Amino acid sequence: MSAKVYFSREISPEKVLELYKLAGKELKGNVAIKVHSGEAGNQNFLRPEFWKPIIDHVQGTVTECNTAYEGERNTTEKHKALIEKHGWNAYFPFDLLDAEGPDLELDIPNGKRIKKNYVGKNLANYDSLLVLSHFKGHPMGGYGGALKQLSIGVASSFGKAYIHGVGEPEKIWTADHDSFLESMADAAGSIVEYFKGEIVYVNVMMNMSVDCDCCAVAEDPCMADIGILVSLDPIAIDQACLDLVYAADDPGRPHLLKRIESRNGVHTIEAAAALGYGSREYKLIEVK
Repeated sequence: MSAKVYFSREISPEKVLELYKLAGKELKGNVAIKVHSGEAGNQNFLRPEFWKPIIDHVQGTVTECNTAYEGERNTTEKHKALIEKHGWNAYFPFDLLDAEGPDLELDIPNGKRIKKNYVGKNLANYDSLLVLSHFKGHPMGGYGGALKQLSIGVASSFGKAYIHGVGEPEKIWTADHDSFLESMADAAGSIVEYFKGEIVYVNVMMNMSVDCDCCAVAEDPCMADIGILVSLDPIAIDQACLDLVYAADDPGRPHLLKRIESRNGVHTIEAAAALGYGSREYKLIEVK
């Protein structure tokens, strides 16, 4: 059965909230809202002001995790300072999920590459999850969207290295590439299972650089903005974004596709679909 993906070419904070409501799932209990806080110096990440209407609506807590590489977000002290600098905690309650250990260890019994996922222990305080993703290219994953937010995004600092290294954190930058993509799919599935379907996904296709928001020096966007997508299916929403890029008539499209294809980015979607927690088949419902 194909998933529903709501889509609007209008990009505004108000449209994000409108599409969220159309998806038909009101997140309940204590809601974790996963954002990308933006690396220091990055010019492309989506600011807290953009997300404010939907975050205010669900009345949740904005969450992030520390990184596993050099920068201004790889320690709790530095990351909290950057969160304040970028204005997140001026608007919302903010929880750095892995601010202190030990990590929460999730089993992945059906994982193809990894059987464990290590996430910030504070994830245990939440009943549902809102995944707010900025769709763009990525230096390693090819692209970044809902599946990357679920996997690398929710993983603790150690967990990020564990996924990248395909279960061997010391191989964070040297593991087999397709195995890393499959590890992301494994980890994302563990979060879907953990929240038992109580998740809504938002992908915003704007400021589409070949680089991720984790890059302090990111290339400027290479394509015109495309729109907002909302779904209850993380695989369908990422597949829809890729399809919209391929369908675009934009002079920057080949540059973004070169990044995606050179990293075999679609393989994360393929691996996730093989695990069965979503579908690559979807119905795109365009909202004016």
